[in-house]
Amino acid sequence: MEQRALIFKLSPRSQWLEAEASGRFIGAPVDLKDGYIHFSTGAQVRETAARHFAGETALIVAAVDPEKLGPPLKWEPSRGGDVFPHLYGELPMEAVVYVADVPLGDDGRHVFPGSVR
Repeated sequence: MEQRALIFKLSPRSQWLEAEASGRFIGAPVDLKDGYIHFSTGAQVRETAARHFAGETALIVAAVDPEKLGPPLKWEPSRGGDVFPHLYGELPMEAVVYVADVPLGDDGRHVFPGSVR
């Protein structure tokens, strides 16, 4: 069986725990400002962490099945013309495949689980 490519949402752990407790994720402040929830592909998520979450010691990555998001998920050009997934609506928790901590390594860069690719 072919595995679908997951997309990834980075978030401070405290913000994600609040979303889990409420049963819905409406987005981080930057998502609310931009009008959509920012996601990254496996190839993009490390650069996203370095650019937007440098030094964040309590970071999580949520792996999401894009097929469970339906039409509100759009693939749009962003940073350097690269195409990123953007969700125009709330993230349904049933689309989340797993959540993992992303600690800082000794070099100051985030260490992602091997499943993020």
